Amino acid sequence: MELLGIDIGGSGIKGAPVDRETGALLAPRFRLATPEPAKPPAVAEVVKQVVEHFDWKGPIGCGFPGVIIHGVTLTAVNIHKQWVGLNAAEFLTQATGCPTCMVNDADAAGLAEMAFGAGKDRMGVVLLVTIGTGLGTALFTDGHLLPNCEFGHMKIRGVDAEWRASDAARQRDGLSWKKWAGRFNEFLQTMEYLVWPDLIILGGGVSKEHEKFFPYLEVRAELLPAQMLNEAGIVGAALAARCIPLEE
Repeated sequence: MELLGIDIGGSGIKGAPVDRETGALLAPRFRLATPEPAKPPAVAEVVKQVVEHFDWKGPIGCGFPGVIIHGVTLTAVNIHKQWVGLNAAEFLTQATGCPTCMVNDADAAGLAEMAFGAGKDRMGVVLLVTIGTGLGTALFTDGHLLPNCEFGHMKIRGVDAEWRASDAARQRDGLSWKKWAGRFNEFLQTMEYLVWPDLIILGGGVSKEHEKFFPYLEVRAELLPAQMLNEAGIVGAALAARCIPLEE
């Protein structure tokens, strides 16, 4: 069965049809730039263009950089504040003509990794951290997601953890991999103290370069790089759309 997954990001909006049984993309992903400013009507227009590119008529899953509860966006850290309080699921359904399910972007990446990637068939507590502009987190217990865990905004040394330990912070402060890993390790050890994961999966753009910083990380949990890479958000968003009834 096919579902369309769309990943709404701060810089790009990309999508592809996904085989929900295997996690495979059924066509090359299609990407357009996120409009600036990223107000709801402008973003909806780009999402509509992605839908039209694939001539898609069925359910859509959309990953979004914020807290999502019952289709409503409650935060918008790296996107326009007009999204806050908006029923984004209904808004995008009206814009595209396709039933739409919204999911937090880190949760989407986690769903993909747990179904087809580094977390496949893993029980116990699994923590996924996406490292990019911020620190996204997804938490699973025996395969079940606890949605909207915004641990990247936890205070460490008086500021949001992601302000010190994201990849954006590494680049902003000109840190070596070793120096940055010290900051990031402090975040991981704090997470271990709070939720005691059995497995930590590290995703986001820097996961492709995990050999450069994994040797400097010291945690109790098993530590693995994410496997789904740039496809995780699309695949996970499509999986979230499984809750939408399919027409026979």
